[in-house]
Amino acid sequence: MDKLNNKRVAILATDGFEESELFEPKKALEEAGAEVHIISVKKGEIKGWKGENWGKCIAVDKIVDEVSHSDYNALVLPGGVANPDLLRTHKNAVEFTRSFFTNQKPVGAICHGPQVLIEADVLKNRKVTSYCSIKTDLINAGANWVDEEVVCDQALVTSRTPDDLKAFNNKLVEEIAEGKHELQSA
Repeated sequence: MDKLNNKRVAILATDGFEESELFEPKKALEEAGAEVHIISVKKGEIKGWKGENWGKCIAVDKIVDEVSHSDYNALVLPGGVANPDLLRTHKNAVEFTRSFFTNQKPVGAICHGPQVLIEADVLKNRKVTSYCSIKTDLINAGANWVDEEVVCDQALVTSRTPDDLKAFNNKLVEEIAEGKHELQSA
């Protein structure tokens, strides 16, 4: 499949990402032809979380201080409890995330991933879903929270849990391929 040939996607994560919510979107994006980079707040490797234990590690391609939204066509924010909580305390990670909205590029966030969007202050009047435990946080940030498998609002794709990954991945690939939400270069 080559729907995403010549597209570059950043996955922003750090230690404690939900293993399936990083690896499965990465695989789906690559199978669709995208070049995918793991962006983090630290160099080396980051460690996933699987069930009740630490999971697989993945190499970091670049740290957030070295990249810009202009390097990528889209952004993915995996969940996990620790991962988004750590990311939202990192000023450059929050600004990197916000810049995708400012420049109207597709963003995907699953499970607890939308916590980074709360900190980036990009959820006012947006229809979203997430893991149920952050529903009130999202509503307080101005979002219209719904309990659905996958929600897309102006190229913001959100899902609830790893059980929704197939629908999340399909909608994410579709939104990136569409590309109509990106600002055109002058």
